[in-house]
Amino acid sequence: MRRREFVVGALGAGLAASTMPDRVLDGMPEALSGASQGTSRSTGGMASASQLRTAIPFGAAVRVDYLADQFDYKTAILEHCQIVVGEGGLKWIDLRPTRDDFVFDQPDRLIAFADANGMKMRGHTLAWYGAMPDWTQQIASEAEAEGELVRHIETVVGRYKGRIPSWDVINEAIADNPTADAPFRDSIWYQRLGKRFLELSLRTAAAVDPDVQLVINDYAIENPTEQCRAKREALLAMLRDLKDRDVPLHAVGIQGHLLGDQEIDKEGLSRFVEEVSGLGLEVLVTELDVIDNKLPASTYDRDQIAAATARDFLGAICDVKRPGAILTWGITDRYTWVPMWFTRDDGKPNRPLPLDVNYRPKAMMQVIEDFTRVPA
Repeated sequence: MRRREFVVGALGAGLAASTMPDRVLDGMPEALSGASQGTSRSTGGMASASQLRTAIPFGAAVRVDYLADQFDYKTAILEHCQIVVGEGGLKWIDLRPTRDDFVFDQPDRLIAFADANGMKMRGHTLAWYGAMPDWTQQIASEAEAEGELVRHIETVVGRYKGRIPSWDVINEAIADNPTADAPFRDSIWYQRLGKRFLELSLRTAAAVDPDVQLVINDYAIENPTEQCRAKREALLAMLRDLKDRDVPLHAVGIQGHLLGDQEIDKEGLSRFVEEVSGLGLEVLVTELDVIDNKLPASTYDRDQIAAATARDFLGAICDVKRPGAILTWGITDRYTWVPMWFTRDDGKPNRPLPLDVNYRPKAMMQVIEDFTRVPA
């Protein structure tokens, strides 16, 4: 389903409220859905109530500068997406070049684009180990770390209060190879605050914008490997601890940077989603792509394998719980992070995303539409 159809049929009409729990519409934050609890807007004959209830919004990570000067790129975002998230702009390294400066140019431009085109914008991210400016290494004490983190979240979430409906508050907090004694990834926040930085970040964001969806976002939980099993267990333990202490938290973002040469642990992933749902948390797919550096050279074969991998991944999630949104990390193979880390040995360009370098839909886009579109 194309963006214009979704916007007219779902965002513009409002998703039917009969399936909405106290805070979210079966995984979609109220502000993302465009619906108000207990109300629904006229559909104008575009879609039935049952159709609206089953729509899953699709979005992509966006490079803001390209929206201004690359017509095909902008058109692809407009054609396919209902949600956008900045690849950069809200990361500390972009937003905080110095301790005293906040540079909102990129996110301001992206949210203006979203508002002008009937889209919603997700926030990414408030507390992360990566993309940190050098000056943060000078944070020397627990009190200083708390002050900087709180000031950052209050300033950034406060600026977009009521406009950004969903935030990746915590990004990639779990270690790559977690153990019971060392589940968390090293970061300036963990070094200075310990695991308290999780609660501090979530409570601060909730205090600034009580209506925003608070998300913990992480990756590498979907394969049948000991590493992925350990990450699932560590992530669930962290979530249970936060919920047991009534720390505000509403959703888990499953990134979905899928390794094309590895199978999806469908049973393990479905069980993880079931556990997350049992904690009263929603699920989002936040950064989907398929890393194809070890897949065959044949373009057709690669695209088919990538699509099948994405289908297994989304199916394992959707078999248990409808995600509140599905986002890819980029929209076109022309612009993707994947070659930075996963260049192919044969020199062929990577093809990790739903549109090729010429913005033509690939098999992966059909898979995404199969999961997100409104049934006829």
